[in-house]
Amino acid sequence: MDTVPVQPPKTWIPESGAAPKRDVWTAMARGFKCRCPRCGQGKMFRAFLKTADSCSVCGQDFTGHRADDLPAYLVIVVVGHIVVPLALWIETNYSPSVALQLAIYLPITLVSSLLLLQPVKGAVVGLQWAFRMHGFDDHADHQETGSSLG
Repeated sequence: MDTVPVQPPKTWIPESGAAPKRDVWTAMARGFKCRCPRCGQGKMFRAFLKTADSCSVCGQDFTGHRADDLPAYLVIVVVGHIVVPLALWIETNYSPSVALQLAIYLPITLVSSLLLLQPVKGAVVGLQWAFRMHGFDDHADHQETGSSLG
């Protein structure tokens, strides 16, 4: 029976150096503009919601991001907080027909959701980059690694 050598986990220690801080607001603003959170120049997206593999200007790798469903939830919250008070105000003051209300609120909701989805996803990826989450850490070799089972 062969024995597999087990390497001890790598642990970050203060002597290995602290990574420089990244400005969260700048990274999120650049991401909201659909630009690279690191340089602010390269495009973050290659399609509507597909992030590019890397920045064309600085080479930042985007493949590790994990935006998942957070951008959609945030867009629902923002659009809901705009459309619902508008609908309540119009209903209480003018009481238009249901057909007219649907003709107004559905397009507003759809268009505003589609317009916000990509910038919000960019801001979420920028936030992850600023906090060094999901593969955005420059010093990944200093992180503690565990053994994988399987």
